[in-house]
Amino acid sequence: MNFFALFDLPESFDIDLSALAQRYRSLQREYHPDQQTAASAVSQIDSATINIAYDTLRVVDKRAAYLLSLKQQAIALDQSIGDIDFLGNALEVREQLDEANTPEMLDSLRQEVQQWIESLSREFELDYGSEDWPEARDTCRKLAFMRRILDDIDATEDRFDDLDEFY
Repeated sequence: MNFFALFDLPESFDIDLSALAQRYRSLQREYHPDQQTAASAVSQIDSATINIAYDTLRVVDKRAAYLLSLKQQAIALDQSIGDIDFLGNALEVREQLDEANTPEMLDSLRQEVQQWIESLSREFELDYGSEDWPEARDTCRKLAFMRRILDDIDATEDRFDDLDEFY
C-alpha cells in the first residue's frame, strides 16, 4: 500500500501537512477498532497501518526515506554522513545544546535547527527531482540527523519543565 495514496496525496516531498492531518483523522474515525463497520472490518487497512503511514509522511526525514524506498533508492540510509563541514557544524549545534541552560537558549537553538531542516528539505526536493540518488540519500541522512537534534532539544525542554514543576 502506498502511503501517499492512502491519504489521497500526491507522491511528492512537499505535501500539505494540514491535509495529511485532516485525512488521518478521517481515516481513524472510519477504521479505528472502536468504529469498525462491516465494510471496514474486511478492509486491508487497519488503525495501526494508518498510524505508521501518518508518522512516516508527517516526519520530514521519514517522508524522504519513504520516497527513496518507492524508487528503490533507500540504500544504506543508516551509513554515516561523510560531509565533514556538515558534521562540524552539527557538532557545534550539539555543543550549544549541551550548554543550553535557559528556555530562551533552547528556543534560539530550535529556530536554528528548523532553518537547517528547511534548507535540507529544499535540497532534498532538488536532489530527488533530478534523480540524483546519491545526493538525495546523503541529504536524507542529514535530515534524519538534524531531526534527532530537534528531538533532543524537545527532551531538554521537557527536563526544564520538570525542574520548574519540582521547584
